[in-house]
Amino acid sequence: MTERNRRAEGSFSRSENREMNPYDLHIAYISWGGDGKRRPVLVLSYGHKEVAVFQITSPYDSKSVAIQSQYIHIDDWVQAGLAKQAYVDIGRIIDLPISAIQPSPIGNLSKNDLQKLLNAMNQ
Repeated sequence: MTERNRRAEGSFSRSENREMNPYDLHIAYISWGGDGKRRPVLVLSYGHKEVAVFQITSPYDSKSVAIQSQYIHIDDWVQAGLAKQAYVDIGRIIDLPISAIQPSPIGNLSKNDLQKLLNAMNQ
């Protein structure tokens, strides 16, 4: 299931020198209803106007077993540019306007974490 996010608020300035690669982590403005916040995301693919991402989340224990089964633990979270232990939520792909994504990555997945993610996505 894909969620469309067209909210312009919180957009980042865009430069010609954008650094974006699949599986890099970036900060993005995610909105829902009348609210939203900046949060880390994992880039899956991007075009001229939109970026497909997975959200990065840290709450785990409070989630149902069904939700937990959609979370991939990031072992090397410091390399990924995160401030604390986190998970990739592979439960849904979110399409964001490219203006909602911070141009420079905060980090990237380690080889081990990337392999875990790809294995989970192929199940």
